[in-house]
Amino acid sequence: MEISGKIIAVLPLATGEGKNGTWRSQDYVLETYDQYPRKVCFNLFNDRIDQFSIAIGDDVEVSFDIESREYNGRWYTTIRAWKVAKKDQNVAPPPPVGQFPPFNPEDASSNDGSDLPF
Repeated sequence: MEISGKIIAVLPLATGEGKNGTWRSQDYVLETYDQYPRKVCFNLFNDRIDQFSIAIGDDVEVSFDIESREYNGRWYTTIRAWKVAKKDQNVAPPPPVGQFPPFNPEDASSNDGSDLPF
């Protein structure tokens, strides 16, 4: 699955010891560009933290897997990113769904009406 948006928060790095050695986990919060923006918290694990150095304000497209697991009768869901691509910072984000780009009067004045189909 994929989602695009802007990084609005980088949560503290978590570390620990497991049966395979030391692990690291970093959570990030992304805000989408939808008409009603959504906030999504996703996770990078171990070497991927360094591979995709992400900072607040970055426009990114995140490819991820969703996994849920049960622990003591409760269910927990993780959004684990496996690829993060930074978007070109010079390109404006698309307008939210249901909204149109700003009106440019120069575009309207070049239309003489001869292209009407009737």
